[in-house]
Amino acid sequence: MKSVPLNAFPRALSRRAGAKKLRSEGRIPAVIYGRQAKPQNLEVKAKEIEDLIHRSVSENLLLDLAVKDDARPKRLALLQEVQHHALSGKVVHVDFHEIAENEKVTVMVPVDAIGEAVGVKADGGVLEHVLFNVKARGLAKDLPELITVDVTHLKIGEAIHLGEIKVPEGVELIGDKHIPVIAVAAPRTEEEEAAEAAEAAAAAGDVEMIKEKKEEGEEGAPAAKPGEKAPAKGAEKAPAKGAEKAAPGAEKKAAPVAEKKAPAKK
Repeated sequence: MKSVPLNAFPRALSRRAGAKKLRSEGRIPAVIYGRQAKPQNLEVKAKEIEDLIHRSVSENLLLDLAVKDDARPKRLALLQEVQHHALSGKVVHVDFHEIAENEKVTVMVPVDAIGEAVGVKADGGVLEHVLFNVKARGLAKDLPELITVDVTHLKIGEAIHLGEIKVPEGVELIGDKHIPVIAVAAPRTEEEEAAEAAEAAAAAGDVEMIKEKKEEGEEGAPAAKPGEKAPAKGAEKAPAKGAEKAAPGAEKKAAPVAEKKAPAKK
């Protein structure tokens, strides 16, 4: 990885209001940390850092950082993290990881497939890019910015695994060496696509049925009459107060009450 120059300046304003003011002036807040020195707040010109990122194939940048009024004229650092605005996509903050020339570091390196797989070209297979980035470790000067993988020889059912990828001397790829990075899968038939579509439709139908049943259960309760309170949940099943104490068959033993008619006037 080739280092590129970048100018930076000490940053006095560190609160949110200070960072907002910096951005309005065309500068971006930054911080540098590492084993070489204590963390330090910096600021860089927005256009300079954005141009460097846009010209690079990835955000893995090795920088010769020149900090104004610093005791060391140059500081070797990796662009460790870049924060972008959620809507505009502009860079709003950057982290620099200061390293020594003989210090090994670990970074995520993008993987790019080159060529057209024979399984895709001749047999109609599908190229599957399983891993777009792999973890690499080594000296910063030895680490590649991008790893290219030739896939022209891949047939249907074949894959290129992590352990089969060639990297520069002194660089190690970290992870399970048997994990596939790029593979060629068999083409899907119309029957398979139709079956998947049917399963998806059935699943959607089950969800709708559950929703309808729930709505019916909620709407099935009797509405309260005007001026009356709605019955509490389960009230229709609850016996009246004191009903449990009544003796069984009490209704049968109750004597009928005869109505007395008033005598007619003569």
